Amino acid sequence: MIAVIALAVLLGSFVQAVAGLGVGLVTAPVIAVLEPALMPTLPLLFGLLVSGLSLAGERHHVDWPAIGWSLPGRIPGTLLGIGLVLAFTSAQLGIAVAIMVLVAVLLSVQSLSVPVNRATLLAAGFASGVTGTATSIGGPPIALLFQHRRPSQVRATLAVFFFIGVVLSLTGLAITGSIPIDSVIVAALVSPLLLLGIWVGTRVRGRLPRDRFRVAVLAVCAASAVVLLARSLV
Repeated sequence: MIAVIALAVLLGSFVQAVAGLGVGLVTAPVIAVLEPALMPTLPLLFGLLVSGLSLAGERHHVDWPAIGWSLPGRIPGTLLGIGLVLAFTSAQLGIAVAIMVLVAVLLSVQSLSVPVNRATLLAAGFASGVTGTATSIGGPPIALLFQHRRPSQVRATLAVFFFIGVVLSLTGLAITGSIPIDSVIVAALVSPLLLLGIWVGTRVRGRLPRDRFRVAVLAVCAASAVVLLARSLV
């Protein structure tokens, strides 16, 4: 089980180093199948490590005003996400989130450009707090909003948002007693492969043109929704 999770972490950290999100997409379905008791804590721990390391490398490209408006929305979103975890099944939550993300990606493909302003940042932060806490996949709302920005700015800004947001989610889960110690142990065991995935991703991403970077972000968001939908239905 640990070996399979380690391979998923290697791939997920590579994808996130390139596109700014993805570790939750790859690891959450694998963990949900192998050991559901580690959900959503273990993918959140992986997200915390990846975003922290990514931020250390690209902190000069962070859009701090955007962070200042999106993070306040994450707090009530996290509270609602905790409530949903307690009130609904993971399958019900997964189906709802997946459908919303797929609709957002479809609108983006149709060249719908959502303005990045205070209202949209608050809304995206709130949505990310809900989905990230309830399903461990909280990247798409923010990533879709920033899809037209420079790749370095997207990755750095998402790293800050994910890092602080995951801390909030883990804190809320800890308060409710929903963090199994096994998830911390597994995260520590496979962290070397996470570091390897980030290292390889940082060496490759410079070769990706800006237009292809946007396509990669949309593809990761869509893939995360499809995987989440399939996992929830099964």
